[in-house]
Amino acid sequence: MRLATFNVLHGRSLDDGAVERERFRLAVAELKADVLGLQEVDRGQARSGHLDLTALAAEASGATAHRFAPALIGTPGEAYRRLVHDEDGVDEPSFGVSLVSRWPVRSWHVTRLTGAPVRSPIFAPGGFMWLRDEPRVVLAAVIEGPDGPFTVATTHLSFVPAWNAGQLRLVVRALRRLPSPRLLLGDLNMPARAAALVSGWRPLARRATYPAWQPRVQLDHVLLDRRGGARWPAEGTAETPRVPFSDHRPLVVEVSAGPPPRRPGTDRY
Repeated sequence: MRLATFNVLHGRSLDDGAVERERFRLAVAELKADVLGLQEVDRGQARSGHLDLTALAAEASGATAHRFAPALIGTPGEAYRRLVHDEDGVDEPSFGVSLVSRWPVRSWHVTRLTGAPVRSPIFAPGGFMWLRDEPRVVLAAVIEGPDGPFTVATTHLSFVPAWNAGQLRLVVRALRRLPSPRLLLGDLNMPARAAALVSGWRPLARRATYPAWQPRVQLDHVLLDRRGGARWPAEGTAETPRVPFSDHRPLVVEVSAGPPPRRPGTDRY
C-alpha cells in the first residue's frame, strides 16, 4: 500500500508562479498513491484558475472516494472567514485539506482547530515574514482496505511553535475515537522527533521534505498510532520526489499491511 502526503501550495510553481491543470494532474498521478492526503488545497480560487484541486487529484489517482474539507472561506493571507458549519461556503472560494482513496470510504469525520492568537515569523521564498495564523481542519476517513478497515486522517497544523503541539494532541485525541489501525498524514510544521514525542505515534518514514529545492527538515509526516498498529511495519520504504510545483516535496511511504498477528495458542492443527 502506498501512502502519500503533500502540501501542494495550491498547485503553484515557484518557477513561473502559475497553476496549471495538466502539470498538477500528472504530478499527482506519478505518486501512484493508494491513499493521498493533500494540504494547502484550493477550491474555486481565482489564483488557481477556479480549479477543484481535490477532484483533479482524485481523477489523476484513479480514486473511488475523495473529499475536501475547507479550513476557511476566502483566500488565506487576504480576506477570509471561519466556517460556521461544515457545509458553509460551498459555492465560495475556499482553502483546506483533502483525502483521496482508491478504496471505498465507510465514513468521513471532520475536526476543526483554532489558529494561534498571535503573529509568528515564518520562512518563505524570499526570507522570513510575520504572518497571522489561520483556522485549521482535520479530515479523517474510515477506509475499507483490502485487509480490513483502517483510519486515515490528514491535516495542516499551525506554524506557531507550541500551539501546533497542542493541536497535534487534540488530533490524536479525536482520532482515538475511530477504528484502528490509525494513520495521520500531513504537514505538521514540526520535525520528526517532535512529532513523535508530542503524538506518541510512530513515524513510518524519516525524510526531509522542506524546502523543496534543497530539503533540510521534515515537516511532512506519515504517523502510525502505536495502539492497534501491530500489523504494520516499523518503518516503510520512503520517497520524496521532486515535483514541478510547491515549496514542499511529497512524502510517499510504501508499507506492507497484513492481517492482525495471531495470538499465542490460537492456531488450530
